[in-house]
Amino acid sequence: MNARPQYIWQQAGWPSLQYDLVRVAGSLTKARRAQGIVEGKLAVLGFEQKLELAAEAWSQEALATAAIEGERLDLAAVRSSVARRLGGGQQIGPNAPRNVEGLLDIMDDAVTRRNDALSHERLYAWQAALFPTGYSGMVKIAVGSYREHADPMQIVSGRVGGEQVHYEAPPSERVGEEMERLLEWFNNGVESDSLVCAALAHLWFETIHPFEDGNGRVGRVIVDLVLARDSGETSRLFRTSQRLLDHRDDYYNQLERAQHGGLDVTDWVCWFVDQMQAACDEASSVIDDTLVKARFWIEHSDKVLNERQRKVMNILLHAGAGGFEGGMSTKKYESIAGTSRATASRELLELEAMDLLEQVGAGRSTRYYVKLPGWVPAGKP
Repeated sequence: MNARPQYIWQQAGWPSLQYDLVRVAGSLTKARRAQGIVEGKLAVLGFEQKLELAAEAWSQEALATAAIEGERLDLAAVRSSVARRLGGGQQIGPNAPRNVEGLLDIMDDAVTRRNDALSHERLYAWQAALFPTGYSGMVKIAVGSYREHADPMQIVSGRVGGEQVHYEAPPSERVGEEMERLLEWFNNGVESDSLVCAALAHLWFETIHPFEDGNGRVGRVIVDLVLARDSGETSRLFRTSQRLLDHRDDYYNQLERAQHGGLDVTDWVCWFVDQMQAACDEASSVIDDTLVKARFWIEHSDKVLNERQRKVMNILLHAGAGGFEGGMSTKKYESIAGTSRATASRELLELEAMDLLEQVGAGRSTRYYVKLPGWVPAGKP
């Protein structure tokens, strides 16, 4: 008697993944509507504003996809590298390590070469870019090729000696054949809806787990590639990895559940498309904030600010409503602007007099907030 398949790749009929279109349709409709709203709002932004949004989203996405794997990146180094690539923003900053540059390289490649076929060689290059030294931490790994080791490829957690196996991928000798089928499906455009394609491709790739390391980051760049084919440069604004990081436990649980189930992956597709809708909603909110800031500066275009005042105002506006915790104090202004306490106090009063800031509290509790609806805390005396 044959044992019941433990993993999806052991199912008869693998890799013919299936889903219930009727169930998925509702999620797709909401996601497409959210995507359309983003594109509509972008139409009223100028080139520089779009560039700023894209740069920040790309930087945060790089941090997020690394953080999902437990790796922390230097935000300043990432931002300066992204600015150099896009040709705008603050390009002067610390140099990013080679592995971080490699991550940005493959994220950029997915967007700029979105219409090129996804090949074995392209995937090799993506994975190799993540490990320029040939090591993952202190461990030497196969770089620029699929795994060939005889040991099982397992996803485990827990301490040494008490590990819990969450998933075991197909053996290494099957990886080449498995990847050939995935790439043939992907490049032939069998799945017409890009969001469903992204969901299926990501699950399929992570199920094969073809590399010794870097599978998560490469798998999420495949999602970037699909979204770029669908939305072009606009796709840079969709912080999909940030969304997955914010719901990392659920992300892993949904993947694990699908990998332990049958070929009907409707639940996974619905969940994934819902995350794409949420990412679009979040992008829409970011654009709204940008529009608020743009209107703010237009309304106050007649005001003359010195360099220090403009720097502080931009920091407050960038933080958003409630984003600059505790408001702006004289002490904070002094530190940010690099000036004396007396100058900080005077310049804050000038900004208040120009109706750019509103004062809350008195004495040592005095704080200043951007004078915009909803930005000043309630309870002002």
